[in-house]
Amino acid sequence: MEYFNNSSETDKQNFLPAELREKDEFVNGRPKFKEPFWIFGYGSLCWNPGFEYQQSVTGYVKGFSRRFWQGNTTHRGTDSKPGRVATLVEDKEGVTWGKAFLVAADDHSALPYLTNRECQLGGYRTYTVHFHPKSLYFPTNHSHTSNHLHSSTFPHSISQKDAVLYIAVPENRHWLGAAPLPEIAKQILECRGASGSNVEYLLRLADFMREEVPEALDEHLFSLERLVRKFACDMKICLQTLMVDNRVGPSQVREGQSQEEEKVSSLQFASRIPDKKLRCVNM
Repeated sequence: MEYFNNSSETDKQNFLPAELREKDEFVNGRPKFKEPFWIFGYGSLCWNPGFEYQQSVTGYVKGFSRRFWQGNTTHRGTDSKPGRVATLVEDKEGVTWGKAFLVAADDHSALPYLTNRECQLGGYRTYTVHFHPKSLYFPTNHSHTSNHLHSSTFPHSISQKDAVLYIAVPENRHWLGAAPLPEIAKQILECRGASGSNVEYLLRLADFMREEVPEALDEHLFSLERLVRKFACDMKICLQTLMVDNRVGPSQVREGQSQEEEKVSSLQFASRIPDKKLRCVNM
């Protein structure tokens, strides 16, 4: 994994991974690439990328586990009540599932958009990692029930790709760190920001995992989901009212579609949550 500090506003190239950065090749101050590149998301990018892309592929990165240890004061919380969103922590046996997006070489907006969304507002830093498509993990008619497997489980394949990845580390100003799961769940249930409730972030991510990778288990994520649903029921809170998403994102291509085929908004593409999962728990 390679890390690039993007906190400096004076160095306009710092947010770019070395593999993607081309010295002295910029168009109107923005980077120019010779080949398409991948961006890997494991949080809200899975269901609301917010940028144009050519293709999306569900898959995983190794050596990390997902944790709701990063605070958020813009998208899913406020300065007085920060929400909790996902980051990755190093874990030698860990596997984190998400979605990779292929961005066109001549796209000059995706990375600046993500630099603002993830780094300047969110407190994340930019890395590059190896991304592996889902097909490399699960053999036909066989599933795993843990996100911690020995490295011998993973077949070596030239299909792995280098991808841009955003991770929050303890040094950033929004870091909240570990806490008992019930405390994290209650914080998530209480917070909301400009992009919506913290609950929506958690539940949509859990639904993404169930729909895209039903074979996998993310104990941290699903434990938080169960606790949030329980606390909501105890407090007579209707979760459906917290799932409202009225944002209109840019057009994006469905997985498997060509660029010429019909495009859909980020909400249409990524928020296909069955009604039964949005039922009111006010019992």
